[in-house]
Amino acid sequence: MTSSKKSAEGTDLVQQAEKYLKTSLLKWKPDYELAADSYNKAATCFKTAKELQKAKDCLYKASDCYKQTKAYFSAAKSLDQAILLLKELQDWKEISTIAHKACQLFQEHGSPDTAALLLDKSAKMIEPHLPEDALVLYKRAMEVVMVEDRPRQASEFASRAGRLLVRLGRYEDAINMLSKEMNYHIAGENPAAVGRVLVAVVMLHLAREDIIAAGKAIQEWGGNGQQEELQVAMNLHHAFDSEDAQAAERALADPFIRHMDVEYAKLTRSVPLPKGLSELENAARPKTNLESLVDDIPAIDDDDIENEYGGVARSYHKDPEAESKEIKNDVDLEEGGLC
Repeated sequence: MTSSKKSAEGTDLVQQAEKYLKTSLLKWKPDYELAADSYNKAATCFKTAKELQKAKDCLYKASDCYKQTKAYFSAAKSLDQAILLLKELQDWKEISTIAHKACQLFQEHGSPDTAALLLDKSAKMIEPHLPEDALVLYKRAMEVVMVEDRPRQASEFASRAGRLLVRLGRYEDAINMLSKEMNYHIAGENPAAVGRVLVAVVMLHLAREDIIAAGKAIQEWGGNGQQEELQVAMNLHHAFDSEDAQAAERALADPFIRHMDVEYAKLTRSVPLPKGLSELENAARPKTNLESLVDDIPAIDDDDIENEYGGVARSYHKDPEAESKEIKNDVDLEEGGLC
């Protein structure tokens, strides 16, 4: 009963808003401000009545009316409320579209922080469903706050975008994004935060099997961050650079890496372990002439020797005890002859 009453009340408010927008001989201009208020009230009624589609449409119309009066902040807030309804309606694509429009309105009003927070909130909503669209929202949020020269906020958005790129398997793009994050940390006078990001960058280079790039990253960013984090990055690079599979496995199992964000902890499974150096050397080393000759000699059984050489073969296999007796007899004969 309450739902039907609220729905009817919402319908009356919509009709009232439409009257405010009409013109006549005595009323030359539409009353956008009153119409916007009526649409907002109607949206609340429809929302209570669980008629979310109608509530969303009313908020869109309220936003349009506010724009006509150049009340950009109110216009953006109406779209912000519509985004919450779109989440319930699970219209993820529409959330992305409306978030960009609301962001523009907040910027026109001069509220970049609110604009960036709206983009961030919307990106989190659609990230599991439309990751590519979420990535665009994170990037725009970075641009919005950097217009006001706020690198610390930009680093937060870059961090989220970097993790999303790792999840999408776009490692090269993730490296570029995390490099931006490290630059933002340094610009924001927060170099201590660089070390953790550097470890992630080194792991991404190793996942791409680019050990040289991993070393260059340590040289470029290693002067920042905590010593413990830098040591983890150096251990990783040294193990892979020296082709030490066991050391590489130990480095990837470091507790520091296991307690990083989930995306980077899982990345350890994608990093191919190096083959052992001795194994590689043996595989690459050509055989010597002697080894080649030994390999070419056919195997010979004892039966083959017996059949082919007969007693000659047996003479080379005398019983040691019999051989000793023969030697003793020879000595006795020599002694007897001398006497």
